[in-house]
Amino acid sequence: MGILSDVKTILDGLNIPCETGTMSDLAEDTYCVLVPIAESSLWGDDTIDTNVEECMISLYTKGNYITVKTNIIKALLEGGYTITDRRYIEYESTTHYYHYEIFVEHPYAFAEEEQNNESEEN
Repeated sequence: MGILSDVKTILDGLNIPCETGTMSDLAEDTYCVLVPIAESSLWGDDTIDTNVEECMISLYTKGNYITVKTNIIKALLEGGYTITDRRYIEYESTTHYYHYEIFVEHPYAFAEEEQNNESEEN
């Protein structure tokens, strides 16, 4: 599992539809788009120990964005995620959506097969 699938599971639990990159279906009154931002590694004993994955959650809602973003942030924090940034972007007058972004990161154990593949590439 990775951050995109894990965050999608959290948003599904809040009944907020989401996809990665863009919404392929007709957008509902509230939805999220997930965008992978970064992946970094933590090293120990000359080997990668942990991957830290980061993604941006773009929230779009025609309702009260404050309530929705608060519920998302609360669920992420309860799930052990780190919120690195939050930004109100704009009210989109042509679509009537409020746009809000949440940046989140989470550490994942570095898989042995990933480590072997990196060694073979070098």
